[in-house]
Amino acid sequence: MTLQIIGAGFGRTGTNSLKLALEHLGFGPCHHMFEVRDNPAQLPGWQAAARGEAVDWDRIFEGYRSQTDWPGARYWRELARHFPKAKVILTVRDPDAWYDSAEATILQLLASRGKLPTPHLNALVEMGQETVAEQVFGGRMTDRAHAKVVFHDHIAAVQAEIPKDRLLTFDLGEGWEPLCGFLGLERFPVSLNSRNF
Repeated sequence: MTLQIIGAGFGRTGTNSLKLALEHLGFGPCHHMFEVRDNPAQLPGWQAAARGEAVDWDRIFEGYRSQTDWPGARYWRELARHFPKAKVILTVRDPDAWYDSAEATILQLLASRGKLPTPHLNALVEMGQETVAEQVFGGRMTDRAHAKVVFHDHIAAVQAEIPKDRLLTFDLGEGWEPLCGFLGLERFPVSLNSRNF
């Protein structure tokens, strides 16, 4: 098994909903930060990546058919090169709504590092701090204006670097049709009787 779908969208752009959708459509298991949270054996590989060390992407994603959310989204370029046949989904949303959501969740979690109930959770949040807050946002994730610029620039970079036939820029409010079309599913599964996720 190898990755067939790379999720390049930042956390809080609907990445968990996309994970559930991809698994429902047969592209699971889907890797998400929840996988690192729930499987401590996952963490050392991501810690090594955060330190800039060589990463065995095949080993990290062994058993997964797709990926969304952090920490994978931080490495979208590396993953696109390593899995050249994988399609790329860039989840997007209104930048202010995205920041509001990140501020209420991700930033609160990062602020709790060192204070969580288990060593694993503290180490996970330290990895997230380095991977997301420091490397992606230059240590300025709490600066709303700066974070929104990074958000915009990330979208532009993915759209510029990934060929159009390999990329879906996707707002989950668009519903199932663009996702299913991009994945080559001619019709929705019977259970998908709603347009929205």
